[in-house]
Amino acid sequence: MHVSDYGWRSDRPTRSQQMFLPYVARQLARTQAKRVLDAGCGNGAFSRLLQERGFSVVGIDCDKNGIELARAHGGEFLELSLYDDPPGCFLNSFDAVVLLEVIEHLYFPARAFRFARLVLKEGGQLIASTPYHGYWKNLAISILNRWDVHWNPLRDGGHIKFFSRQTLTRLAHREGFEIVAVAGIGRIPPFWKSLIMTARKAGKPVAN
Repeated sequence: MHVSDYGWRSDRPTRSQQMFLPYVARQLARTQAKRVLDAGCGNGAFSRLLQERGFSVVGIDCDKNGIELARAHGGEFLELSLYDDPPGCFLNSFDAVVLLEVIEHLYFPARAFRFARLVLKEGGQLIASTPYHGYWKNLAISILNRWDVHWNPLRDGGHIKFFSRQTLTRLAHREGFEIVAVAGIGRIPPFWKSLIMTARKAGKPVAN
């Protein structure tokens, strides 16, 4: 089960998308990636930002409204869930998969990593981000009594998984990725807005 409407109503880049762009572009350039899958592309704005920097980008998302906004500007965008099997033409064909602020919305986040493994070439890279959770940030939220605002349980959809550096990297390793780098991004340490991880497809998934 997944939510199919994440509220995309504008085709403009969000602050988060703009925040991630320099880091993601550097990581892609470092490995000379050319063909990129923007998995969970939303309104397609981040895909367009990467295209403007010379990358060949395909975007997928399960949100129909987001995909319609993305397609209005041209480019290759498919209405496709990370719970689905990737099309045959996707298999082992991408240099990189970008997975920004997606896994926290999934009941089964490992499925996103498995999808990425299937579509990546050997040695291809996965760049994944998710909201940061760590001791000092969690303590500050507790002291300020902001958990109701932070969890926001009255919102349909929203975040349902919450990752630390340890759980994010453990999930990546379990699904057959070798960690290259993990960084905090946005705000100041140790109150980062998000974690962003670069990992390389390597070996085989580790049995649970």
